[in-house]
Amino acid sequence: MKQLGTIILLWVTLAISATTIRIPNAQTWTRSELSAYQGQTITFAEDWYVCNNYRGSYTISPRRIFSPTNMALPLSQEYSTLLTLNNLGTVTLTNVSGSHRCGERLHNLTVYVASNASVRLVSCEWVGNTRADLTQGFNVHDVDARGTHNVLVCAMNLQWYLVENLGTGYGPDNETQHSNQRTKVSSALAKINADIYGVMEVERGQAALAELAQDLTTNTGRHFTYINDGTSTYSSYTKSGYVYCSDVVEPDGAYRLNNTKVSYRKYMQAFRHKESGETFIFSINHFKAKSGTATGADADQGDGQGIFNATRTAEAYSVLNAYDDNRVFYQDSDILIMGDLNAYAKEDPVRVLTNGGMIDLHRYFHADSSYSYNFRGETGYLDHALCNTTMLSQVTGMTAYHINSDDFYDCTYTSSDRTMFRCSDHDPIIVGLQLGQRAAVNPVLCNTAKVLFHNGYLSICNATGGYVRIYDIRGLEVWQERITGPQQEISCSNWPGGTYIIHLYCTDVQGVSSVQPYKMIIL
Repeated sequence: MKQLGTIILLWVTLAISATTIRIPNAQTWTRSELSAYQGQTITFAEDWYVCNNYRGSYTISPRRIFSPTNMALPLSQEYSTLLTLNNLGTVTLTNVSGSHRCGERLHNLTVYVASNASVRLVSCEWVGNTRADLTQGFNVHDVDARGTHNVLVCAMNLQWYLVENLGTGYGPDNETQHSNQRTKVSSALAKINADIYGVMEVERGQAALAELAQDLTTNTGRHFTYINDGTSTYSSYTKSGYVYCSDVVEPDGAYRLNNTKVSYRKYMQAFRHKESGETFIFSINHFKAKSGTATGADADQGDGQGIFNATRTAEAYSVLNAYDDNRVFYQDSDILIMGDLNAYAKEDPVRVLTNGGMIDLHRYFHADSSYSYNFRGETGYLDHALCNTTMLSQVTGMTAYHINSDDFYDCTYTSSDRTMFRCSDHDPIIVGLQLGQRAAVNPVLCNTAKVLFHNGYLSICNATGGYVRIYDIRGLEVWQERITGPQQEISCSNWPGGTYIIHLYCTDVQGVSSVQPYKMIIL
């Protein structure tokens, strides 16, 4: 009997033991590395990420999977490499209980390797990017990275926000679904509590904008109204529009409509900040989507940009042309361009804007870590915020508020979930502005700032009033901090070895902003 007991105890010990695996380079990992462990239970030393949670079916990877054209120029060698790595960089995770958002990390992950394409969850700790992390609101540090904002601007695609034309196969099919959609969207907008909203995919006419303004007034205690563009309701076709807090801003001149290629989806409107008297042009846009059937120049060219790329590129040029006209009309050159451009960061339409002098605020503030949309497990940003150099000096920061792209696919207005989460398929983009206070900016001169690394400490000198962000080689932010003294030290002694990118935000005596990059290698 003693021997039998010993045998049973030994079997139990073997059943729960697991080999610990270290991944040398998460960025180049492919599932072929699991082949050697098929039929074994293993534990990973590194955190893994949920990449896709479509209808409760999970894929995971030791890295976030980004759309290739969000990171690399179409058809470049880097694009081809990313395309291959993305195709081989995830595995299916089974035996999962509960619902988990994309971007949640699996810490101390132990799995049984069924094959190199599928693993069964044994145990892990779910950490980060949960709904609980977001219920306190967006990260105010991101919109106040370079000073405190006095105007908050939000752009958001509302995914067929319909009030009257229900049951067309797009958006809500009945009053119950509309009520759910209204509750979810209004909760999200109130949580953000911006001063100006640029909204996309709202029903043509004024009923949808009026309803949004009414709900914001009720839910925030501030008075909101909207720009009436004179359009009438027609079927379920949607448009872009403006809702704003009249306590803080007011329109400065009439709206300007740009109907190039797609109608009622590209507008410009100047707003005046009542307290300072400062004005700026807010351009809200929704470019042609990558769906439907296209021929000729708009057909899929096989470069990762999808169909209708030629149309979106033409729309981008039209925005620049409209700006040239409208800065004369509004007698103001400051412009903030936002909206769903249906193009990732390195695609032609976005490069038209950046080559035309516009600054991509996603990359300016967040390097390669920014995203607003998740499609088939690949993240990136279709929802953009760009500005020209004079506007940049008044931008305090920007962020994507990840209440939608990472959330559970089934929690839309057709479900019983009535929270703000998954009120759309796109994340809202939020930009902080400090209007009328450029002269008050405390300059942080890049030519006098020094960044030193010694004995496990990063020292930032002569940069009081600046802001620092540090990213690992994957583009994930590992540190952010305002510089409050002549020498500020950050302890890096416990950081993993590898390459880190440091962004130091500087402002010159004219209030013009720039980012000084540094590279730090920890052996």
